[in-house]
Amino acid sequence: MKAPAPLEALTAALRRLPGVGAKSAQRFAYHLLQRDREGAARLAQALADAAARVRHCARCNTFTELEVCETCSSPRRDASLLCVVETPADQLTIEQTLSYRGMYFVLMGRLSPLDGVGPKQIGLDRLLARAADPALREVILATNFTQEGEATAHYIGEMMRARGLKVTRLARGVPVGSELEYVDPSTIAQALRDRRAVSEAVAGDRTDRSGARADHEGREDPGGSR
Repeated sequence: MKAPAPLEALTAALRRLPGVGAKSAQRFAYHLLQRDREGAARLAQALADAAARVRHCARCNTFTELEVCETCSSPRRDASLLCVVETPADQLTIEQTLSYRGMYFVLMGRLSPLDGVGPKQIGLDRLLARAADPALREVILATNFTQEGEATAHYIGEMMRARGLKVTRLARGVPVGSELEYVDPSTIAQALRDRRAVSEAVAGDRTDRSGARADHEGREDPGGSR
């Protein structure tokens, strides 16, 4: 038996959500139609409203209903600091720490050449234009501590340093391989306070990796070569 076309379309649409496979999408679709028609209608209306009204901020690229978001238009923010994050969810997480009062730029992604995501796809041209602000003194790289996030931070850091800007990276209080959205605010607040210059952060990473290799080799050959 074949499902009605509208039900198949709903299931296919739900599969576009991250982490939702065919079975989960089917279960969600049947639940909404079988037990929560009112919820289905509200969900449809909310999605339609968001798609129609939410846009990108002209300055920082985050989500907003305005041409320029409230953060960018606030006179209370420190224009000398620019924090670069991957997603609006990361921006919100940093805001919840209540420890940062600078500006933001939201990449809406991270460099991933294998997936076809290059500098153009994450708006680095807009970031460079943002970095031309004469009030800007420091760029804080707050991309995630994943391989792609680290590569993105390195790429942006090189561009910003070439323009004479101070470039810092979140301290390693944030676990390696983690995404900011899932890190508790107090840990992020401490990482912001302890941020380091990118050159220092890279050197520290190399030292950590070299120490780990030496320790591993020592365990493999505890008596040394004879």
